Amino acid sequence: MAEEVKEAAAVGASGHEGEDSGRSAGIWWVVALCLAWIVPGLVGHDPWKADEPYTLGLVNHILQTGDWVVPTLAGEPFLEKPPLFFITAAGFARTFSPLLPLHDAARLAGGFYSLVALLFAGLTGRELFGRGRGRVAAFLVLGCIGLQPTAHKLITDTALFAGFSVALYGLALSRRRCLAGGALLGTGTGMGFMAKGLLAPGLLGFTALALPLVAKEWRSRRYAATLATALAAVVPWLTVWPVALYLKAPRLFDEWMWVQNFGRFLGHNDLGPKNKVGFYFYTLPWYAWPAFPLALLVIWRERPWRRSDSPLFLPFTAFVVMLALLSLSRDARSLYTLPLLLPLALLATPGEKMLAGRFAAWLNGAALVVPALAALLLWGGWLVMTAGVPAAVAGEILRKHPHVPVVRPLLLAAALVYTVGWVLVVRRWRHLPERFAVIWGAGLVMAWGVAMTLWLPWQDAGRSYREVTASLARVLPPGACISSKGLGESERAMFEYRAGVVTKRVEVGAPVDCTFHLDQLRKELKELPPAAGWEKVWEGRRPGCKNERFILWRRGETVGRTGLSAGP
Repeated sequence: MAEEVKEAAAVGASGHEGEDSGRSAGIWWVVALCLAWIVPGLVGHDPWKADEPYTLGLVNHILQTGDWVVPTLAGEPFLEKPPLFFITAAGFARTFSPLLPLHDAARLAGGFYSLVALLFAGLTGRELFGRGRGRVAAFLVLGCIGLQPTAHKLITDTALFAGFSVALYGLALSRRRCLAGGALLGTGTGMGFMAKGLLAPGLLGFTALALPLVAKEWRSRRYAATLATALAAVVPWLTVWPVALYLKAPRLFDEWMWVQNFGRFLGHNDLGPKNKVGFYFYTLPWYAWPAFPLALLVIWRERPWRRSDSPLFLPFTAFVVMLALLSLSRDARSLYTLPLLLPLALLATPGEKMLAGRFAAWLNGAALVVPALAALLLWGGWLVMTAGVPAAVAGEILRKHPHVPVVRPLLLAAALVYTVGWVLVVRRWRHLPERFAVIWGAGLVMAWGVAMTLWLPWQDAGRSYREVTASLARVLPPGACISSKGLGESERAMFEYRAGVVTKRVEVGAPVDCTFHLDQLRKELKELPPAAGWEKVWEGRRPGCKNERFILWRRGETVGRTGLSAGP
């Protein structure tokens, strides 16, 4: 198998072997399926908690003020992340908002970066393993379960993911074209830095330095030229915004550098969930499915650490370095696993050639059965909810996200297209010897497409802040002064975006001296007025949400009782 992989890599590097018409047709299938995967979920719904609302708030600030140096949320600096994604989303919003709602237009930036990540993952697979392997690599990335909810969001991690994909392609290309590879390595690292701070330079920098330390094949003048070019390419990314931030607000620069970057990694603050022992080891098996088991098979069979001239050596080294550094961090979320999908998918790319016997039959069967079951559940649940029969099941579905279900012809037609399209793809590819990646990827495309068409109104009903913000806006007089306590980042962004409400937060030292005061309460908290003499004039929550609610108080001694009714 090692000789086959090496031969395939040589073919990909030389580029002398052409592709037959069947493989060319396969490329267009892959392109079509990638586009079909990325579109559902990008438009047609409000910003959804947890990350989308506050991201939109930062984008909205750039659109209103033109200030890209200091990310600002509801009137307060928000230095958690650099502004690359916010600037990109603002550009999409400005370009497409005449045709789409502002939040939908901004969300197109997430789709753009996800497509960039798939493109460069495919290029890396082709560079390492030869022609025809790029599409397998792209589909193994697309098929990872953990990527599904992230790739379609208004969220900075899509730009980070794209940066990692560009940088890994630069490393793969550097063996053949050192200057172009270095430029891409530096550009991808810079994109990752401007998306989420020092994470990308740390992970990619240690990976680039580890290669020559552990393998003599990477100790060459050409690779030194690659690193020098990468350094020159990354310097503008690393300096322009940080210098601009420091010149404009030195205190905010210190907060970003030491609190948001080093503080999160070393655990000197309480900004993120803490890293539990072995977190990534029990997260990866499901988050990176199905790349994870295939990658383990390849690692077990090929022992890439023994042969540094193997095309597997680069993704193996990248995976080990990234996993080690992420495991050392004191903060951890499943979302932080995203960069690991790329080297895992590359490691898994030659895995289908190794499948045999019961394991191959089981995986290929799962690639058909799991999406089919998902389709049955999605279609069956939608029919029950829409028809209201049986009533008990329909009531349970609607209790979670209350709304009036109606048949939307356009969404229904789209769901049918996705379902029938999946059947056609399966019929075309199911007899090929290496079919698992395509069949599984197509199944996820279908399941995601049906979920984001038939079930889109249901999801939006329970995850949108539209009703609660509109209800609050009807109660408040124009220009009212409002203090607040406990209001989360997403809620602050949505109250500003939907209702034009910007509060003075008690948490950052604002006094409770306004006529109105807004509390956000969690499930276990009891409602208490800010002080004696305050009266409750409104209460609201998202439909079906039981773990948060909002209470609006008004000074009784300043304004008399008016009998205003509470919100929903």
